[in-house]
Amino acid sequence: MEAQPLARETDMPGRGPAGELRGLSMPAFVLSIGFLVVGMIWIYAAGMVGRGAQVGESVPVIPAMGALMLLTVLAPLLRALWHRLDLPQADVLLVYVFLCIAVTCASVGVVRLLMPSLTAAQYFASHDNDLGLIGTHLPTWLVPQDEQAIRDMYEGADGEVIPWRPWIVPLSFWTLFLLITFLAMLGLTALFRRRWAEKEHLVFPIVHLVVDISDQRGSRLATAFFRNPVMWTGFALAAMYNIANIIHAWNPSVPAMGRAYSISALFTERPWSAIAPLSIAWRPENFGLAYLVSTEITLSVWVFYLLLRVSNVGAVVAGYDIPGFPFDQQQSAGAYLAIGIFLIWVAREDLANIFSKAFTPAASELNESNELMPYKWALIAAIGGYVGMVIFAAKAGMLLWTAAIYFALILLFAMVYARARAEAGAAMVWLFPFYQHKRMMTYALGSAPLAPRGDITNLTVLSMFMFLSRGYYQSMMAYQLEASKIASIVNVRQRAMTTWLIIALLLGLFGAYHTHLKAYYTHGSNVLEGGTTEGGYRTRLSKQEYEATAGYLKGHVGPDTQRTTAGAIGFLIAAALIVLRALFLRFPLHPLGYAMVTSYGGPIWGPFFIVWMIKTVVMRVGGMRLYRQLIPFFIGIVLGHFFTVGMVWGWLNLFVSTKHAYSVHFG
Repeated sequence: MEAQPLARETDMPGRGPAGELRGLSMPAFVLSIGFLVVGMIWIYAAGMVGRGAQVGESVPVIPAMGALMLLTVLAPLLRALWHRLDLPQADVLLVYVFLCIAVTCASVGVVRLLMPSLTAAQYFASHDNDLGLIGTHLPTWLVPQDEQAIRDMYEGADGEVIPWRPWIVPLSFWTLFLLITFLAMLGLTALFRRRWAEKEHLVFPIVHLVVDISDQRGSRLATAFFRNPVMWTGFALAAMYNIANIIHAWNPSVPAMGRAYSISALFTERPWSAIAPLSIAWRPENFGLAYLVSTEITLSVWVFYLLLRVSNVGAVVAGYDIPGFPFDQQQSAGAYLAIGIFLIWVAREDLANIFSKAFTPAASELNESNELMPYKWALIAAIGGYVGMVIFAAKAGMLLWTAAIYFALILLFAMVYARARAEAGAAMVWLFPFYQHKRMMTYALGSAPLAPRGDITNLTVLSMFMFLSRGYYQSMMAYQLEASKIASIVNVRQRAMTTWLIIALLLGLFGAYHTHLKAYYTHGSNVLEGGTTEGGYRTRLSKQEYEATAGYLKGHVGPDTQRTTAGAIGFLIAAALIVLRALFLRFPLHPLGYAMVTSYGGPIWGPFFIVWMIKTVVMRVGGMRLYRQLIPFFIGIVLGHFFTVGMVWGWLNLFVSTKHAYSVHFG
């Protein structure tokens, strides 16, 4: 049974110059460092202090899109001034790839969630809770030991000086762990890349977006893309929508569409009130990128979301008014598990061939000359990286079997999310069952098996690793896969791209550490991200995680049959959809659509539904020709949104106080 690729609604020919493959360039490196510095300042002001826009949460990240647009616009002008200032498309896209990785490190889902995970138990410990006892189970080499440094992190330091000494050892070990995890994902990317990109011909909608924007073919002083009036029409619509919302936030008398339209507000009587939450989110980036997604995915997303909401109404009618029903995220975890197993199963012959030949003289038969890494090293990275993650956690105090399951789920979900980005666009970074890796175990087993003989160490270390499950470091694999596709389009050597990705990670982590510690010791974590005395959202998540672990000291919880059953149902539904698509070539519902909408369907179902209707009409009226002509319009919607509230509104946080006016989240 082979996986069915999407219908190729978009055509993305190679646009790199003919001839030999190229490597990295000094202009790309210098520009990347410069934009990274700007990006960190941007995140500091817009995401942490001003809270006007979370520029590292979008897909792609706002600073990368900003650099892409700026360099593409400037490239023809520089070339016209002096031929030595030529900045080819490949260099522009290398800067983009670098920033996608590096800026993500400093976003709300990586380092900003890691930092409080290392300190919340110690700082919030008091005589009326057990967090002090929980803190004693944290390994001393992974968390700072200086009480004053921890206190100053939350309350601000005298002189606003970063005390680097207590942080050097913990951050060094966490950098090692994050690098190991990154290499494990990179190894998986190398093993699956050729099958997905060259055999199944996945469409890579986001790559299509950035390659189209950076295409420098056109007149001497402007690219064809930026001279297209259709694109500017979409750009203007998104800009006007956001400008109206911004003005409305300051002056409510000015009319604006707002962020969403609540449909469930129309249903106030039981049982129909159980259909909530049901709102159409006005997310311009989802409208724009959804146009590049296949109609199978857009159809599946809105159909399954409405079925989920109606199923809750049916449960109420039947007398089962269960909090949390229908347990969307648990269904998503089961669906992701089924799809991950399926992806490995259909690739079994390719993987078996790699395993049998990678370490033998016959390895040359694998034609690996232009892969991200030799297949031998891809296997070492994937398997060795996973083993390294398990050993690292075991040294920190986690049980081996717990670590083995936890990190297997982390990597499996990362692989499925990368597939969703390549095949379906997956225009949001949260479209995976976040926070479910540990919960799947506690739902199925209860908490007692995770604390044998009453030892709470295993659960405490699991809580410390919460940032990996609740955050989106897993999305790095999607950027790796897209970077490889970009390299093949613009004729960059795949192994040069591997080096580039690792450099971006390490420099991004260093920049993220400095940016966050600077913000913490200048302002205090307690008052950042909307916090008052107990920190912003990320800090509260960490505190709640440790408080839940401390609760197990008083008594354990048993298995959660309802949520475990929901996970099993999600697994079976995804498996059934896979089988139906294998048996019936034109079966319209896609398992990835089901997995995406159960993980975080609220912000995407409405835009996908509207775009599905538009695409259906477009394809029937004008066919593929009209569809292609409208692509710049929808790309313009994405750019208009990112430019207005990401770039312009985000930068305004440097100069004016905006935190009480209009806050934009792209996740």
